[in-house]
Amino acid sequence: MPLSRRALLTTTGAALLLGAAPPALARPRPTTTADAIRQIPLQGAVNVRDLGGYVTYDGARVRHGLAYRGDHLAKLTDADLATLAGLGLGTVVDLRIPMEVGYDGADRLPAGAVPVARPVTDHGLFGQLMAAIGSRDPVRQEEMLGGGRAAAFMREVYRTFVTDPANRAALAATLRDLADPRRGPLLLHCTSGKDRTGWTSWLLLTLLGVPETSARADYLASNAFRAAYDARVREGLKQGGLMQNPDLIVPLQEVRAEYLDTALDQVRTSYGSLFRYVSVGLGLELRELAALRERLVPDA
Repeated sequence: MPLSRRALLTTTGAALLLGAAPPALARPRPTTTADAIRQIPLQGAVNVRDLGGYVTYDGARVRHGLAYRGDHLAKLTDADLATLAGLGLGTVVDLRIPMEVGYDGADRLPAGAVPVARPVTDHGLFGQLMAAIGSRDPVRQEEMLGGGRAAAFMREVYRTFVTDPANRAALAATLRDLADPRRGPLLLHCTSGKDRTGWTSWLLLTLLGVPETSARADYLASNAFRAAYDARVREGLKQGGLMQNPDLIVPLQEVRAEYLDTALDQVRTSYGSLFRYVSVGLGLELRELAALRERLVPDA
């Protein structure tokens, strides 16, 4: 059944579609206990979470158990597979490029979960990182990653989420899948579950009417979930003699507000507003966003 006009107009997503900024953006409501992030604890992945539970501007809550985000699933244990089986996943969208899949391996999925390969370019990030580490040359590593160059490269990655036509098509297709009840519960992921997955998840929550404070907190939470694992990676690089200064890769491992803001600046530059990015850049129609809201957010 279509959403009522009242329910539609009270969401941030609808305000974006009408070309207006929601008034509450100027006065964001604080994150509540209902917004607590629900991690799915796994042994072979560290950043798998349920996107449900967030309170929207109109007092509704995003449904649990329908939309999940994560890092790659190639290293899952049998116990992990049993955990994911309990989620009843219908679709797993893999945003990794073939080079990443070749390095880490294909996802291990529970029975019944349909894999969908939908690569979103990382603008050469994975290759850049592998080249820097593989060189074992501290001078070259400094030249490639030091002096703010790693962070600048990450900002360019985020710009491609807006400027690259293939990326926009992949993001639009994923949002359409999330609106389709035939897909069942959907998990989307990339390698670390923080950049391509982070942008898509931020966009989804924003379109559902989740306040900016909560949507941004969900994006930045990858730093907390990945901190211990990423620190072990850096220590391993140092102990293995691959990098004298592994802190050079910290900007590549982290999510930062400036990265998200870079994508939003590019949205304004390319489209003038988030409304036009969604409607023109992604090609999503009002009825499709209404279906997304109808499926993932019950009426307040």
